[in-house]
Amino acid sequence: MNKLLLIFTSLILITSIDYVFAQHIEDPIVFFETNQGNIVIELFRLDAPKHTENFILSSHSGYYDGTLFHRIIPGFMIQGGDPNSINGDPNTWGQGGNGILTDEIDAEFNSIKHNRGIVSMARSQDVNSAGSQFFIVHNNSNFLDGEYTVFGRIITEESFETLDKIAAVETGINDRPIEPEQVRIIKSMVVERSSIADLLDLKQPERTGQSITQSTNNQIFGAEIFESKELDISFSAPEGWLLQQPDQTIPGAPDVAVVGPKQSGINPVISLTIDDVNNKTIDDLITEKNNVLAEAVYENKLEILSQKKIKTNVFQTEAIGTFEVDDSLVKIKFLEVMILSEQKSYTFAYSNLLDNFDYELLKFNTSLDSFKILSQENSITDSSIKTLSQESSEEGGGCLIATAAYGSELAPQVQMLREIRDNQLMNTESGSAFMTSFNELYYTFSPIIADYERENPYFQETIKLAITPMLSSLSLMENAETESEVLSIGISVIALNLGMYLGIPILGIVGIRNFFRICSSITFKN
Repeated sequence: MNKLLLIFTSLILITSIDYVFAQHIEDPIVFFETNQGNIVIELFRLDAPKHTENFILSSHSGYYDGTLFHRIIPGFMIQGGDPNSINGDPNTWGQGGNGILTDEIDAEFNSIKHNRGIVSMARSQDVNSAGSQFFIVHNNSNFLDGEYTVFGRIITEESFETLDKIAAVETGINDRPIEPEQVRIIKSMVVERSSIADLLDLKQPERTGQSITQSTNNQIFGAEIFESKELDISFSAPEGWLLQQPDQTIPGAPDVAVVGPKQSGINPVISLTIDDVNNKTIDDLITEKNNVLAEAVYENKLEILSQKKIKTNVFQTEAIGTFEVDDSLVKIKFLEVMILSEQKSYTFAYSNLLDNFDYELLKFNTSLDSFKILSQENSITDSSIKTLSQESSEEGGGCLIATAAYGSELAPQVQMLREIRDNQLMNTESGSAFMTSFNELYYTFSPIIADYERENPYFQETIKLAITPMLSSLSLMENAETESEVLSIGISVIALNLGMYLGIPILGIVGIRNFFRICSSITFKN
């Protein structure tokens, strides 16, 4: 007990000394010595006071000494700051690192754009989960704006050269460096700005005119609100998905794209495209769209499943496209809703692998239902549009589990299992392989059962009762994070379900059979 108290007291004392040290530097600059060169970082203390204080104290205390830039994606960013990367198992890189004053730091989202050289804080899907890990933007990545806390930028020519050198090293699985010693932080320190001689004369960081706010209690859990005054729109974006505003010089690029975690090699995408219609009617727009689609249909690259004019100003298209990815053909399903309002068309689209399409459909529905034009008082999506999005999940084919749970008390549990699949199972090789094989088998019969559930409410209720124990057992997978845990817990869950759905009925049948055998024996003796 005394030893524990001594350790705790020592931690408080070290933190206090670091804090006093930081107060004696009027304009602190963080200096990293790495194998590839030096990196000098200035801090935006007014924009992110808690993050800059944490970064200063971590750097001065030597917390970053010996850590690696453990995740490197050229053209995007380099990520470091995890103490697990000093000498830990590479499979744990990216999973460690707490804050100095608090284990987790609340988000301080600001208007600074994620341009080249910006330093921003890494986090998990929880926006208030920042610790010690940070990343430096290699090339402009403005889809991160408002999603991650910017707190600094590199400010010397050597820093940019070092950034490029680190981004150029060879990487392997999970974007880890093949030769870690090439990208190690040898020493971190905090110095006065005046002590650095070769600072670049940089302008103020570029800022964006849009804002993103976290959902409030009266909004759907797990969503964030994207709002752009420039585009005059707002809608809810799924939490943890990456928001992008693609280069508008690219033909056909949407105005906003929200990209989900990769599943089976493909990212699900929700996009919004805004166009001026120049006095065209909804029928004119439909004709234009079908003319564009006709060539792909003629070449057998696209199959139109359905097209519906829901209202006088709303049109839906559902289709399946065939694309070549890594020398293999994959089927992508699309759901597109085009809305005409005051000389502009707003096209919401959702795309995903055909087998995975139903998994994220609820998130698309949520985004569509929340869509607003800021200059108009009412939401552009009224109850009739919501009925449209609900029809998409209720008509034809799909997942028998999601269909049985739809609109019931089991729906949140199904959504939680989706999150477990995306955030844990799909991040391991064994989990990803299992889900691929499972989907191939599952979707050979699931759409047929799902259709019958929609036709027969009593059958749907029976399926719901049958899957309730299974859903409860699958929630155990929430505890599986590493490859070995996925295997061990996964095997246990499979064994448990085999026992429930095969073992118990078999024992019951055997018991009934033995009962009748005994009864027959008694009758024979009499």
